Amino acid sequence: MNIFRIFFTITCVLLIIYLTIEVILRVFGFGETIIYIPDEKIGYIPAPNQRLRRLGNRMEINEYSMRSPPLALTDAATLRVLLLGDSVANGGWWTDEENTISAMLARQITSAVKQKVEVLNASANSWGPRNQLAYLQRFGTFEARAVVLLLNTDDLFATAPTSQVVGRDRNYPNRQPPLAVVEVFSRYLWRKEPEELKAARAEGGDRVARNLDAIRQVLEIASQKNAYFLLAMTPLLREIGEPGPRDYEKQARRRLTAFTQSAQIPYIDFLALFNATSDPKALYRDHIHLSPSGNEFVSKALSKNLIEALLISGSK
Repeated sequence: MNIFRIFFTITCVLLIIYLTIEVILRVFGFGETIIYIPDEKIGYIPAPNQRLRRLGNRMEINEYSMRSPPLALTDAATLRVLLLGDSVANGGWWTDEENTISAMLARQITSAVKQKVEVLNASANSWGPRNQLAYLQRFGTFEARAVVLLLNTDDLFATAPTSQVVGRDRNYPNRQPPLAVVEVFSRYLWRKEPEELKAARAEGGDRVARNLDAIRQVLEIASQKNAYFLLAMTPLLREIGEPGPRDYEKQARRRLTAFTQSAQIPYIDFLALFNATSDPKALYRDHIHLSPSGNEFVSKALSKNLIEALLISGSK
């Protein structure tokens, strides 16, 4: 009888501890996450129509899998900008809706042009130029006056789109976790990658050339729709200062710069701009993603370019 009581007591204590941990994790937003669906051409997109709060940060995915509010009916007075990007543009769960680059852009442009502005955020974690091109080919430009393609250095080496990550990679779940504890374990503690994903992500040959060609096609689509096109690229944190980018990154950067000059594409390289700040590390959340101050820095540079271009084109 004493053994049964001891076992019962231990079980109750463990259950209370587990329930406490589960409740705490759910208070912080774990147990509910952005889910993804596969797409034959794009690779994967956030499932449409999602709303959640994580670590106090609000996330909203609209009907077109954008990190934006539902699309409103527009009129001739609405100035719409389409932002294409990866996790830097998206902001992830660590960034509240109001602190995303797209939201900041909308506020900054609105303040300057004094009219209704929408900045649509079509982005997802680890998207490269070929994912972004495929999204544009499927959904179009949404009658945007400007299309902004925001890359980071790693995107120049991005592999071809694949849907095999959905439901297999912890970063692309296809269903909600049954418990918050299960999500924390599978996402942050169990980090082994399935072998088939390693093969899916392997791509030989000249990736830079393929991604430059995708950028060229994005430019062509924007031009066909009479939309102003702006290309920008943020660096990795380790590229800041000395010794700077690695040799293969320098070579890829030179190829990108030569391409933008040949195609006469407006291009903002944030490497020099970040290096010119007094505290570049403050612009980053980690080695690649930006802090709120980093998002503000990038959005101000983008909005300055867009405002000048759109006001000039609007006055013609």
